[in-house]
Amino acid sequence: MQTTREPQEPAAGPPRGAPLLPEGARRTAAWCTVALLVTGVAAVGIWLCVVFKSAVTPVLLALLGTALLAPVFEWLNRRKVPRALAAALTCVALIAVVGGAGYIVVKALIDTGDQIVDSVQDAGDWIRAHFGLSGADDLGNVADNAKDLLSKWGSSLAGGVLTGLSVIGSLLATSVLALLLTFFFLKDSNRAAGLAHAVAPRAAGEVIEAMGRRAFEAISGFMRGTTFIALIDALCITIGLLILRVPGAVGLGALVFVGAYIPYLGATISGAVAVLVALADRGFVIALWTLGVILAVQQLEGHILQPMIQSRTVQMHPALVMLAIAAGASVAGILGMLLAVPLTAAAFGIIGELKGRYGSPSEPAVSRETAD
Repeated sequence: MQTTREPQEPAAGPPRGAPLLPEGARRTAAWCTVALLVTGVAAVGIWLCVVFKSAVTPVLLALLGTALLAPVFEWLNRRKVPRALAAALTCVALIAVVGGAGYIVVKALIDTGDQIVDSVQDAGDWIRAHFGLSGADDLGNVADNAKDLLSKWGSSLAGGVLTGLSVIGSLLATSVLALLLTFFFLKDSNRAAGLAHAVAPRAAGEVIEAMGRRAFEAISGFMRGTTFIALIDALCITIGLLILRVPGAVGLGALVFVGAYIPYLGATISGAVAVLVALADRGFVIALWTLGVILAVQQLEGHILQPMIQSRTVQMHPALVMLAIAAGASVAGILGMLLAVPLTAAAFGIIGELKGRYGSPSEPAVSRETAD
């Protein structure tokens, strides 16, 4: 009798053609790949900027200057002034304003720099004597080191040391190149859209143009708003320090103006220096009044000036601003701290434009007014 063999059942497993990984794992892997690619491209871009910093720095400074002076150039252009002449007059105005403001700031800091440093050292001695804090020794050492550094730097410049001359020459060359680039950026700004369409393939030109406009709007809003707010803060704090008869009030006001371009960190450092100077020369009560003036000006800035002046710029969380400043300092020092926030604002403007164009249909598209 012949026996029949029953067919064996196939082994349990995924059906043929089914993916090996579940949907969640595949999505996670895809996003990780995108994050790695973006991080790699950003790292290569930062490395190239550091390598070619002699060329990148004037370009970035020229972009900031163009963003700040664009309204002046447009006003002259609307008055039928030729573009080349309007750009030249705008650059002359930039030289006059920046040169005048720089002269006032540098002169105020030079005239009162020694007094401010001595007051900070005296404040460290007062804190150590009254509270017994060992950290006050470090404060005094910082003041001594700053004073020695200023004296050595000044003597080296006076003696004509080659290192000091090379630094000055590099700064002058960078400034002149940035000024020339600002002139050409203003004069040929009407060709930027055509260049985007010429370089980009087909329909991508419109997207690149929109991204460039959003980035430029973010930088322009940051520069104009920060300059106006810094001027108001410096004037208010200087008037308050003069009323309280704090020594070096003009120099401290100049320090506040310069520090305003480094959000949060600059205001904190300049305000702390003003309080320490008042503490050393005018006593504990005047120091408290100085602290009150600084806090009042900061509240005015945070609740009134920034919402009114910078309401149409890209808003960033303070933690993100601090991280951007720290990253900029690690890459390019003080210059990186100054450039970090406007560049981050430009990046967020580009992200907002891309999100508005390519966001998922379930999410409402971000309009320009909302993103601003």
